[in-house]
Order: sequence, then C-alpha cells, then structure tokens
Amino acid sequence: MTSRRVVIALGGNAMTGPDGSATPDAQRDAIREAAGHVAEVVAAGFEVVLTHGNGPQVGNLLVKNELAAHVVPPVPLDWCVAQTQATIGFTLTDELDAALAARGLPQRTAGLVTRTLVDAGDPGFREPSKPVGRYLPREEAERFIALGQVWEDRGERGWRRVVASPEPRSVVDSPAIHALAAAGFVVVCAGGGGIPVTDDGRDGVGLRGLEAVVDKDLTAAILARELDADTLVIATDVSNVMVGFGTPAARPLGRVTVAEMRDHAAAGQFARGSMGPKVEAALRFVEGGGSRAVVTSLEHIADAVADGAGTGTVLTR
Repeated sequence: MTSRRVVIALGGNAMTGPDGSATPDAQRDAIREAAGHVAEVVAAGFEVVLTHGNGPQVGNLLVKNELAAHVVPPVPLDWCVAQTQATIGFTLTDELDAALAARGLPQRTAGLVTRTLVDAGDPGFREPSKPVGRYLPREEAERFIALGQVWEDRGERGWRRVVASPEPRSVVDSPAIHALAAAGFVVVCAGGGGIPVTDDGRDGVGLRGLEAVVDKDLTAAILARELDADTLVIATDVSNVMVGFGTPAARPLGRVTVAEMRDHAAAGQFARGSMGPKVEAALRFVEGGGSRAVVTSLEHIADAVADGAGTGTVLTR
C-alpha cells in the first residue's frame, strides 16, 4: 500500500459562491480557494488524487436543456456529467497548478474525464434518489414535475430534482489514474461520481453511457480502494459529522470506530440526501481495508490528513 496517498472528495457546492452563485467568476473564486487547501495537503508530503461533485453544474445544464430544447437537441445525463467533469476539471487543474507553484512545489496536475461502471439493472433506475441542480419554490418545481421529472420537498431550502443514482461498481479509468499519480501528478478525476456506463459484456469493449448520475462520495470510496490509498477525505460544509442534528442533544463526532458509526447510521442519524452518503462512503472505504476516512470542512482537510491534528470526524477500524 502507498501509505502517503490520499483521495480527497470535494462537494459540488465547494465549486460555487457562498450564496450558491454559479456564475463563472463565482465558480473560479470558489475553486481557487479549494485549490489552496488541497495544495497544503500536497505541501505536507502527501500524494493527492482529487475528485469533486457537480450537482449545481449538472442542474444548470439540465435547465439549459429545457430552455433550448426547441433550438438544439437536449443531451442525456451522462453527457451532462462528462461536460461538467471537463469544465470543473480544467478549472481545478489551472488553479491547483497556480497554488502549487505559489508554494514552490514541483508537482503539477492532470485532469482525466472518468467513467464509472454501474449495473443497468440497478434498482436506482426505478427509484430516483440523487438530488441535482437548484432548489426551487414549489410552484416552479411543479412545472417540471408536469414534464415527467421527479422532485422532492427539501424543507426550508425548497424543492430539488432527484434522478437515478445506481451504485458504483468500479472506476473504469482507475489504471490510468494510478499511472498518473505514480508519475507524480496531482490527478483531478471522477468528477460527479464519474460518467455512468454499463458493460454490454463484449470483453470490456461494450461500454455505453446511461441516463443517471452516480454519488461522488461512494465513487470516491471505490476509487480510493482501487488506488490503494491510505486515507479518504470527504470535504463538506461542516467541520464534523453530527448525531442528534437539530435537537438539543446534538453533538459532533470526533474519532469513531466503524462499529459505532454503523450503529449511528442504523439509528437514522444521517440524512439520505446530505450526510448519509458521506458517512456510507467513509464506512465502505474503511470496511474495505482503508486505514481511515475523514469527514470535515474544506479549511480543515490539511490538518485532518496530518492524522487528525485539526477538527473533523475520523473513522477507523
């Protein structure tokens, strides 16, 4: 095992402004800040592979599909994932190169548009569950529901579209990612969970895209295992995983074992559309042989990777 290899998963909202703005300038500013924190991990001597979410960006592309459908043919979800992977990937690599150079580090970046293998018969295709895109008031959401889309009430923030989200089975391009990382590159890959593809069974040459998105945290856990990473870091907008969230008994989790976290998850402590997938990804990585997984905020990832010197939830066996 390469004990100094770390896979870091950035949330899609880390790529937008503090107010959720997804203008190019707002996205560049947010990505520049994220790149600085990732560069600190590299500066600490770790080999970094970086993946990221793309929910807001895919959501915006879907809106463009709808608005322009009378002019150009809409593109499917797998195409939307590929397009946002490329856009976020090149912006991240540019900003990471600048952040690494500013710290006098020799490493440079490489971005790879990445495919993730899923099962075409996965029940996720029958039960859409993955939130994408913007939050909308009920009246606006109902307009899209009438067009056949599935939307869910997400409370105070409004309604959000949910789409098919099959389980990731493997990262098709992990050998290429491994080769790039071994050559010294900081690799940006598997954005948005990877482009979902199924294998038609013709000796690996029958791959085709599917109308779905894959949870990026669950893909990150698989990627970290396939790359023999020691640590999986899931960067989110809070410093710790909470139990009793929203109640007077709320408390942050620090160091916790797999057994303890499984008990919390079984008790329904983590929301399906937010912290649930992050906790599940962390659990799967450690249960699958990884040394530790960390869930924390972006500004704490460097300390968290340096064996929990800062704030964060650290999951171990």
